[in-house]
Amino acid sequence: MNQPARDATDVPEDTSTRHRILVATAEVLGRSGQTKLSLSEVALQAGVSRPTLYRWFADKQALLEAFGIYEREMFETGIAKATAGLRGTERVDAAMRFIVEYQQSYSGVRLVDIEPEVVISRLAHIIPSMRGQLEKLLPGANGAVKAATAIRVAVSHYIVRADDDDQFLAQLRHAVGIKTS
Repeated sequence: MNQPARDATDVPEDTSTRHRILVATAEVLGRSGQTKLSLSEVALQAGVSRPTLYRWFADKQALLEAFGIYEREMFETGIAKATAGLRGTERVDAAMRFIVEYQQSYSGVRLVDIEPEVVISRLAHIIPSMRGQLEKLLPGANGAVKAATAIRVAVSHYIVRADDDDQFLAQLRHAVGIKTS
């Protein structure tokens, strides 16, 4: 039976199986895209049986909804860990470094190459969440504008491959007003 989607405060009953399925979903989405996502392929990638997958997720839509929550939680948890115990500019800079590392290391990041229309529609829901998370770290009258600008720079790097990947961190720092020497 499908377990209900959980928010960040709930503890899943079977973290290891659920987590393996969600990690496998990222891998399969990166290869096949959302439209061609096969639950059989996800089960195979996760090393679980199809019945086990269906115990956690009743159908493709339930899996995709849970995967969206998983991605958001990964980002939020990562930002929190990267900035823990830091203050001021160091804290904001740690968040910028996390965004670059997250985006460059995340296997699902190139889904935009397979299904740009799916990614663009998802961004409408993802951008406000990411912006809100970053805005908490940016005090002052221009904090919201800085957060929005940094997230737009990150989204631009995500969508369009270019010759300035080596400047990604510098661009984010500039967007949030971190002076570098």
